[in-house]
Amino acid sequence: MSNSKISIRFFDDREVRAVWDEENSKWWFSVLDIVAVLTNQNDYTKTRNYWKYLKTKLKKEKSEVVSNTNRLKILAPDGKKRLSDMLDYNGIIALGKEFPGKSANRFMEWFTYSDETIDGKSKQKAYALFDSSFINSIEVGTTKGLQQIHAYLFGGLYDFAGQIRQKNISKDGFQFARALYLNKTLNRIEQMPENTFNEIADKYVEMNIAHPFMEGNGRSERIWLDLILKKRLNKCVDWSKISKDKYLNAMIKSSVNSSTIKRLLKNALTDDIKSRDMFMKGIDYSYYYEEN
Repeated sequence: MSNSKISIRFFDDREVRAVWDEENSKWWFSVLDIVAVLTNQNDYTKTRNYWKYLKTKLKKEKSEVVSNTNRLKILAPDGKKRLSDMLDYNGIIALGKEFPGKSANRFMEWFTYSDETIDGKSKQKAYALFDSSFINSIEVGTTKGLQQIHAYLFGGLYDFAGQIRQKNISKDGFQFARALYLNKTLNRIEQMPENTFNEIADKYVEMNIAHPFMEGNGRSERIWLDLILKKRLNKCVDWSKISKDKYLNAMIKSSVNSSTIKRLLKNALTDDIKSRDMFMKGIDYSYYYEEN
């Protein structure tokens, strides 16, 4: 079994650990992580005890949830790999039915989210980027490089994939760079230095203000940022250390004061730049930031 860990963000910045089963081509999900979500519990010991109680109850009822549980080694919060109860997709659906209430219904909606949507398909492309030779041909720190990333993520999904927008766009009352001057703005950003962390962060903030595409800017720009950090500083961002709310609020403020986003990014830097797990986790968090 492959140990390609992936962490999936949902419900108030919670994380679910999963392991890919290469032989059977499916994911195994951490039962404890999902129980914590469904019970809204932050205490690991209480979550474990609740699952122990529920497992005993289900076993007496001869539930298939228990019989389908697998024991696999996954990375624990303390950084060590430990055996943990895991269930596949169908097992998690069955487990969810043991938890009535709105939170369980919301969970089921999220968990059965279709990969056939634009975001779902784009996310699968983003996962594939790590193992592709294409990632080595992306221009680092340039507008063209950002266009290459955007075209890769959204090619075949949007007819404007990789193309600089020709229309003005805004979000929550904030007007991004005007289309009439966008090419000039992008040329200026491209010439910005990227030798230090502060310079790279400034460049990232300016590119976000420019917002060169009609859709998919944030997801493309975060990969673009990591590629610059890897090339210039041998670092990348561990996005799991930045909550959705903190990130979004910091980015909103960054057009007038970039100190908050710089602090968040700097505190989340890691030198684990060749890790497949780190890249995949970054994609999960990046797409989570864009969920409504």
